[in-house]
Amino acid sequence: MATAKAMSFGNGEMIQIADAVAREKNLDRDSVLDAMEQAIQTAGRRKYGLEHDIRAEINRNTGEIQLYRQTHVVEELDEELAPQQILVADAKKKDASLEVGAVIKDPLPPIDFGRIAAQTAKQVIVQKVREAERLRQYEEFKDKQGEIVNGTVKRIEYGNVIVDFGRTEAMIRKDELIPRESFRVGDRIRAYIYKVSEENHGPQVLLSRTHPDFMRKLFAQEVPEIYDGLVEIVSVARDPGSRAKIAVVSHDPTVNPVLSCVGVRGTRVQAVVTELQGERVDIVEYAEDPATFIVNALSSAEVTKVVLDEDNNRVEVVVPDDQLSLAIGRRGQNVRLASQLIGWNIDILTEDAESERRSEEFNRLSGMFIDALNVEEVIAHLLVTEGFTSIDEVAYVPVEDLASIEGFDADVAEELRGRARDYLEAQTEETHKKLQAMGVSDDLINFEPLPLDFLKQLPLKGVKSLDDLADLSAQEFMDLFPDMDLDEEQVNELIMQARAHWFDGDGDAA
Repeated sequence: MATAKAMSFGNGEMIQIADAVAREKNLDRDSVLDAMEQAIQTAGRRKYGLEHDIRAEINRNTGEIQLYRQTHVVEELDEELAPQQILVADAKKKDASLEVGAVIKDPLPPIDFGRIAAQTAKQVIVQKVREAERLRQYEEFKDKQGEIVNGTVKRIEYGNVIVDFGRTEAMIRKDELIPRESFRVGDRIRAYIYKVSEENHGPQVLLSRTHPDFMRKLFAQEVPEIYDGLVEIVSVARDPGSRAKIAVVSHDPTVNPVLSCVGVRGTRVQAVVTELQGERVDIVEYAEDPATFIVNALSSAEVTKVVLDEDNNRVEVVVPDDQLSLAIGRRGQNVRLASQLIGWNIDILTEDAESERRSEEFNRLSGMFIDALNVEEVIAHLLVTEGFTSIDEVAYVPVEDLASIEGFDADVAEELRGRARDYLEAQTEETHKKLQAMGVSDDLINFEPLPLDFLKQLPLKGVKSLDDLADLSAQEFMDLFPDMDLDEEQVNELIMQARAHWFDGDGDAA
């Protein structure tokens, strides 16, 4: 009778309660029983002393509760943990087989749950059940990240929409809603899960209706060819609520990717447009050739010329004068979306502007060759026409290449190369004199890995000797010269070359 009074419910009832809570909260039965064990342990520590290691175990089949105190066998007592420890010599007096590391379990009588103890146990159980429920919700939605889900608007807080999924809530922040769309409590809503994080108060599920992948997933739902892998959406660019572009490619030569996404009489794309509050969608065909892809991305604008700068990921697009506004789009929308779609920076020029700029560049380069090489205008024009853009190119190009220009021969080619080299030597000598006047040492001036143009910047930053350069760390160098087109590995290599003279004659150091 004492045991029944102490626990206030039978062992079988313990299992029944655990099963009921597990069903109600959609939790694992063992998680609920673990919470109950934790509650009994907490009550046990309050009764027998917080300094003791009190443990409780519930038999998963019978519901029988075992309460005991754990004592660890040690060689030397820890002052803070002394109540939970026993010296091996004392332990062997009780049981000769005990060794260091063993754990002694002393059974304790059942707990008489008073009002305070029962309340404490209840709080622990509730807390542990909540933690288990949060973990289950996090695991459930973590696997759904990157998917579209349907829910009901539960409430609206400061413009943010709280969506109810039954056992879990999610949030669409104000900036993740399509502009000018509004929802009321009770409305059905569809959105994209872009982030799931585990927080102290429970899983935080963030939704979006403006994310590019929301459009990607919508098309996958509407277009069977995308779902089956015959058509792939390569990239998406959106101006939410206004206009979007998607690039598609077909992996089956018999399937037209653009027509597949449009559907019969536009039914497929119209379903997506309706969901996105009338957002206009341009469906363009992806191409491996960047120039072709760029032309496709600009949609209805007519393009006459494309000039690629692959090193800087920039492209110059030339259009007829009457196509400029169409290519740029309202407030630059068309070119901005095309740029996002292809991942290149796009500059739009009219034919007249491009012709004028090309003429200015032609005159500039011709003037440079006339002044530097002391040649007539016609020769300078020929060099520019053949693609020469610097004195260095003329100085070090093979004689055959220069001689092959119409109107030139081997003698003219040699003369031009000689004049170009003389000019470069004179420029180098003049620069060296200016650097010496600024206090730059000869060892730094003659340091070959440094380009001459960059060498001019060093004294302005206080670097006037090879030791000054060698003393810099890679990060210091990059902070001083942010415009230098070198990555950290190249900078480290440069600095190590500058330090090489420190180790001359020292084999061990080298």
